Amino acid sequence: MTRSLRTTLAALPLAGLIGLGLAVPAGAEPPGIPDPATAQTQLGELTVAAEGSMDGYDREKFPHWNEGSDGCSTRESVLKRDGDGVEVGSDCYPTSGSWVSPYDGETWTQPSDLDIDHVVPLAAAWRSGAAEWTQEQRQAFANDLEGPQLIAVTDNVNQEKGDQTPDAWMPPSTDYHCTYASMWVGTKHKYQLTVTEAEKGALQTALDGC
Repeated sequence: MTRSLRTTLAALPLAGLIGLGLAVPAGAEPPGIPDPATAQTQLGELTVAAEGSMDGYDREKFPHWNEGSDGCSTRESVLKRDGDGVEVGSDCYPTSGSWVSPYDGETWTQPSDLDIDHVVPLAAAWRSGAAEWTQEQRQAFANDLEGPQLIAVTDNVNQEKGDQTPDAWMPPSTDYHCTYASMWVGTKHKYQLTVTEAEKGALQTALDGC
């Protein structure tokens, strides 16, 4: 799907998309998302602390998109997991398939239109405890396929998010706020990262709306 088609397709109703031959699958989600009740409990267990500084931060301190035992990178693994009808070439890169971005409800058929979002951004993790981790711990965090930390979403939406926390940014699709907050809390709880008062308040509001 080319960039020039995005606005046209976004304006079409579901029937129009089907008429164009574009499948509209249910969006896949990462594993390990806590249910709302569990997320509420986990949120209460998180340590509240002021946000740390960005001193010393570098994305290279979080080695990511590592190659797994199957020869596929973490990015390619998420694309296979989160897509519908995904077929890949010998290099693991998708050659066909479709993806629904739960952040905005858009459907894409080209993997280049998708980013793999770190639900808790690397920089946000750095400011909430990861600055004290070893390189090995940061690598595990940045490539976590077993928890709710990685998800395929529309690239522009992910770029708009940047490294913002939920008190400053939530997905455009309000129906996804409950799930997003649960993913965020589940990840921070798993890695024992801290939250700020404002961040906890935004997460609590989202979970209250589940």
